[in-house]
Amino acid sequence: MKKETKETTSNDIEFSTFYVGGAVCGIDILNIQEINKHFEITQVPQSSEYIKGILNLRGRIVTIIDLGKKLGLDPVVPSKDNRNIIVNSEDEHIGLLVDSISDVVITQKENIEAAPSNIGGVKGKYFQGVLKTKNQLIGILDIDEVLKE
Repeated sequence: MKKETKETTSNDIEFSTFYVGGAVCGIDILNIQEINKHFEITQVPQSSEYIKGILNLRGRIVTIIDLGKKLGLDPVVPSKDNRNIIVNSEDEHIGLLVDSISDVVITQKENIEAAPSNIGGVKGKYFQGVLKTKNQLIGILDIDEVLKE
């Protein structure tokens, strides 16, 4: 009898999934530096409406973006489940404030379908695709596009 085990292969992509504004989204884990709940955020006057502020993370200044506002969804409602997903963009650390973290999902690239131009009110340009699982649709963020502006 052959024993079956789930092993990752070179074709596999791992996504960290999270909730923001009622939507389930995912980011390739290779783009994530860390996930934390450090919330001593200093507001920045005259910044874009989606910028929550900045924080000092072990000596590095991190800009915190309310991902809900950035994607055109409801802003993140403060709760104990909120997290900052820290990503590195052009040698700058950016924190994406989300409602809560979910699971890591492993899939193959061919399972990701093209993103429709509009995903339930979300700005479709911020997504590189959609992953269908048994229970839900996961919008896969194009992190470079999200952080471009």
